[in-house]
Amino acid sequence: MDLEKLQKEVEASFSHRFKSTDTRVSHSIKELSDINTMSLDAIKTVATTILDAETQSQYAQLQKLQEQREQLDRQIEKQSETLQDAKYSVFNALENEFAQSPDALSKLHQVKLQSIDLFNILSDMVESVIITALEKDSDGHIQETTSEAVKEITYEAIKEGSLNTIRIRKILSTILQAAIEVAEATPNRADEILSSTLKGMRSGLLKAIDRFKQRLAFMPVEAKHILIEDYDTIIEDLNQTDTLFSQVVITQASQSSQNTRVILLDLNKGMKYDLEELVHLSKETAEVMRDKFSAFAKKAAITAEGALKSQKAQEAKRMGIQALDVAKNALGSAIKSAKDVMESKEK
Repeated sequence: MDLEKLQKEVEASFSHRFKSTDTRVSHSIKELSDINTMSLDAIKTVATTILDAETQSQYAQLQKLQEQREQLDRQIEKQSETLQDAKYSVFNALENEFAQSPDALSKLHQVKLQSIDLFNILSDMVESVIITALEKDSDGHIQETTSEAVKEITYEAIKEGSLNTIRIRKILSTILQAAIEVAEATPNRADEILSSTLKGMRSGLLKAIDRFKQRLAFMPVEAKHILIEDYDTIIEDLNQTDTLFSQVVITQASQSSQNTRVILLDLNKGMKYDLEELVHLSKETAEVMRDKFSAFAKKAAITAEGALKSQKAQEAKRMGIQALDVAKNALGSAIKSAKDVMESKEK
């Protein structure tokens, strides 16, 4: 069958003068030859041609909305950068005013760390911390200062957002990658740099999870509903934070130089007992969340049952049944073919 010709026939027969989709499709199909003799490609041509004709206006509107969204995303990104720059300007001015008071300046820096979006500058900030620690290191020990700085950076980067695996993995990976780059540029101090970074990351993650645990008790109703939407994911993620931490280390090790790889894998093995505290706190937090919000989660599940009756859910169910029928038919044809071959051999 000439598919191009068939497509033109369908396009010519499809008309929007009919009020309903059923009528429009029915009219178009009646204009065609016997559909029972059509090949799969012919059926596909008919279906896609009708789909394109029926959804043309919706598709055009969707494209228009997507273009508007892209434009809005660019505006949001630009405005976010402007907002961040404005924050930097304010803190720079404040730092000039606080310059004569080291104690006040130190406290101001802590406020700054809590007030700006760290994610976009995470890598550069960690690199700056480690390089500065190396430059100011006079007694050959940078472990404590670097570890404490990385701890605060990790904590501040994690604490305000979701505790989901993807986000935490991204933050930890970014911090460790920055440390690896400095370590590989300073191989004689690599062990100290990587060891203190991992300890700081672990402590920062612990602190963020502990903060989450404490906030569960005072979480407002509105926040509870947001939390419930991601209830199962958070519970699951909290029960595997040690695995997540180790996976980040192993993944970054596999992408690094031989020397760095050896150091990281050795440090990861040595942190087995250090991670027990992380495991304990994570599971404890999961239990608190389960005890406090399981009732809310059950209510949410009951509410979700209503969604199962929606048109979208019913269509998914119908397509699942149809897919099973296709599989059964295909299997039946295969069995019949095999049986025919066997019977012909026996003859």
